[in-house]
Amino acid sequence: MTRRFATLAAATVMLAGIPLAPSWAQASGGVPQSKSSRAAKVLDDGWRFRQGGEPANVTDNGFDDSAWQTVSVPHTWNRVGFYRPDPATHIHRAETVDKTQGLGWYRQRFTVPAEMRGKSIWLEFDAASRIASVWLNGKKLGDHAGGFSRFRLDASKALVPTGENILVVRTDNTAPGGKDATTADVLPLTGDFFVHGGLYRPVRLIAVDPIHVDLADFGGSGIFATTAGATANQARIDVRTRITNTAARAAAARVTVGLIDAEGRSVATAQSSLKLAGAATQEAAIGLDVANPHLWQGVDDPYLYTLSVAVFDTRGRLLDEVRQPFGIRTIRIDPDKGLFLNDKHVQLRGVGYHQDREGKGWAITPADVAADVAIMREMGVNAIRLTHYQHGQTIHDLADRNGILVWDEIPLVSAWTRRGELEPRAALVQNARQQMRELIRQNGNHASVVTWGIANEVDFGNSFPAFLTGYPDGKTPDPMPLLKTVQEIAHAEDPSRRTALATCCEGRLFDDGVAIPTTAEAADLGGANRYFGWYFGVPGDLGPHLDALHAKRPQQPLSVTEYGAGGATSIHTDDVLGGPIDSRGVIQPEEYESYIHEEAWKALKARPYLWGTFLWNSFDFATTIRAEGDAQDINTKGLVTYDRAIRKDAYYFYKANWSTAPTVHINGRRYADRAYPVTDVRVYSNAPSTELLLNGRSLGIRADCPDRVCVWRDVTLAVGSNTVSARGGTVEDHVTWTVSDDVAKNVRIDAGAIVAAKASRRFGSDAYFTGGKAGTLTKPAEYGKPAVAAVIAGTNDVGIVATYREGRFSYAIPLADGLYTVTLTFVEPTLAAGARVFDISANGKTIVKAVDIAREAGGPAKALSRSASVVVRGGKLNLAFVPRKGDAIVSAIEIAR
Repeated sequence: MTRRFATLAAATVMLAGIPLAPSWAQASGGVPQSKSSRAAKVLDDGWRFRQGGEPANVTDNGFDDSAWQTVSVPHTWNRVGFYRPDPATHIHRAETVDKTQGLGWYRQRFTVPAEMRGKSIWLEFDAASRIASVWLNGKKLGDHAGGFSRFRLDASKALVPTGENILVVRTDNTAPGGKDATTADVLPLTGDFFVHGGLYRPVRLIAVDPIHVDLADFGGSGIFATTAGATANQARIDVRTRITNTAARAAAARVTVGLIDAEGRSVATAQSSLKLAGAATQEAAIGLDVANPHLWQGVDDPYLYTLSVAVFDTRGRLLDEVRQPFGIRTIRIDPDKGLFLNDKHVQLRGVGYHQDREGKGWAITPADVAADVAIMREMGVNAIRLTHYQHGQTIHDLADRNGILVWDEIPLVSAWTRRGELEPRAALVQNARQQMRELIRQNGNHASVVTWGIANEVDFGNSFPAFLTGYPDGKTPDPMPLLKTVQEIAHAEDPSRRTALATCCEGRLFDDGVAIPTTAEAADLGGANRYFGWYFGVPGDLGPHLDALHAKRPQQPLSVTEYGAGGATSIHTDDVLGGPIDSRGVIQPEEYESYIHEEAWKALKARPYLWGTFLWNSFDFATTIRAEGDAQDINTKGLVTYDRAIRKDAYYFYKANWSTAPTVHINGRRYADRAYPVTDVRVYSNAPSTELLLNGRSLGIRADCPDRVCVWRDVTLAVGSNTVSARGGTVEDHVTWTVSDDVAKNVRIDAGAIVAAKASRRFGSDAYFTGGKAGTLTKPAEYGKPAVAAVIAGTNDVGIVATYREGRFSYAIPLADGLYTVTLTFVEPTLAAGARVFDISANGKTIVKAVDIAREAGGPAKALSRSASVVVRGGKLNLAFVPRKGDAIVSAIEIAR
């Protein structure tokens, strides 16, 4: 068996928020110079793993695990979500995913390093999902419920100091939906993300003196430091430290708190003497006064000091020391003017972030997280909402170092009772209290953390059907008592920060009988998850809706915590307004995602009262409730793909708007095989002026483009390969688009379709239209229900004719001058003969007169086609659909030279 352990006692390291510092790293001037007795040993390689039920005698030291798989920790057995196109290019494919939820067993053999012997030794788990049970040398050490937070167990009495020790860990990520599920009272109970199983964050031993900074502090460092006040001349830092004496006898100790600047100089120090009872923990409260502080000013200047807390005995011997990076800063949030960092206004440009990626699930490395942060920072992000659970140490450290402001939250997501029950179990309430305490104790010393999120989308009310919820007679659980509980915990744990809550539904229009609870008032700060133009409404509704929420609670600061749309990188449209989007199904073109973000940003940037905006989402992520776009079990609302291989067009929209880095990006690069030879070209550019070239020929310059979106209309592509280039300043971008000979000779429009259906001939999505509205005979997908395809007689291309445009509308189709045959296909959705009659003209000349589809086709859902010859002059064919009775309608337009 190969084993690799790292003993960390002679280097400065960050140990899950508990840095270790040797004597050579100490600063001069009031801070300790002697070596701390704290040491750590990482248990990473050489683990044995088995997924499944409990083997007999598995916790015994003599158990034979030689047939188990050898793994390294961090580890998860789950691999969830895959893209359907080009499976050979992806790690995740239909045959390689593993969505198994249940027990995962781990066994590890280790010896105690000599420098740890004679000390109190703890086992530290940065996370184990969802619940964990731990045995050492056959003795049960304890359990932990919650898959996201650090926990520690005292291993001193079970440890063999000079021989081999055998550690056994049982993890359990069983879905909590079943009535008797082992995880039924452990948050989250549900959510649009997959809860991976295993030891997916590091495991280590920690050795300390019997008198030490407390390790039984809900996984925290035993220290809680806050900036009580700060100006350019003076700052006050309040430090609370828990000191534990595990020995039976009372003892005296001295606690010294110091602040060290980036050059290693001590800038403030204070101390306190304690009389510690035996087997007890006592808190020391110490204040530091800092003259002329260098403030932590977000991305502009993320300056960090080092906070040192050292414990000495009466002889001056250093017993323990904890060091942490610490930023001095104040934050206030005004309901009308937004967020102020050290009294300077900061517009939060934020994203949501999940902790998984293809090929690794949740077992990501610090390098993975750093790469993600670099991608976000390149886009111009200065805030992250860590959703929908507690994230690890690495992202918090990176946020501090990069000046990124953070919304932290517990996994109280959408549900808080068992199916059909109206009250949460006492165990679940206790678990919510525990996870809130863990979140705050483990992350409260990070300058980056702005707020503690107490819940996400617990205001659905009875908007979901009973077959999904199981609630009787339309009744639903009241979220307010539990919200009040976690709110009180957060305020008691950290009075220096305000709480926040993200709602889904307040102020939206629902069917009669739907009751939505008002939960926003349960927290200090408001957050709205709103998907106008995606799940409901139109993009233009967002601004007025936010204004209404702000007017309703003018004293509560409001943020937008989710907005966006799905974006499939292999699905494309010629016009984002061409037809209805399918937010629960396949029809989710990349261009529509860009459109939603363009429209949303117009509304958001115009509302200075918003204290923050967080788009959804930074990266695609795994879930198991979706079969959407070009993916299975992936939420594709990310601006970057799950494998980080593709930055979608919308990513560059924000980079052009949020970043000062020169940006020029041509949209639609993955829509290479074009359906029409004439198209608009959209370029995201923050250059003062941007030039577009087609096959080396300039198509003109655009300057000061609104919202950094430069558009060239009706660009005619050549048959074959076309090189489209854009340049602004020193930055250039190039794409290659092709036009086939068939596309050059024939224009085929799938009317009413935002994405053209597959057919016996190549069609493009609905384009070149003015007026009318799109519709479809296909019943779109819903939660728990797949789409239902239309049944239409008289055609082999049902997908094409199932969609339609109706009303009074026209098409202005760019064509070379000449003689063409126009073929129009109609389908009457529901009306009887005589209820819909209309004319069609081509360049002012009637080509179809008084057509009555139901009468001529023999009823609804039957295809009818009409053809006519037309002459095009002036480079455009204008087709007008003029109602006589009811609305005009068309399902397909085909134009052949």
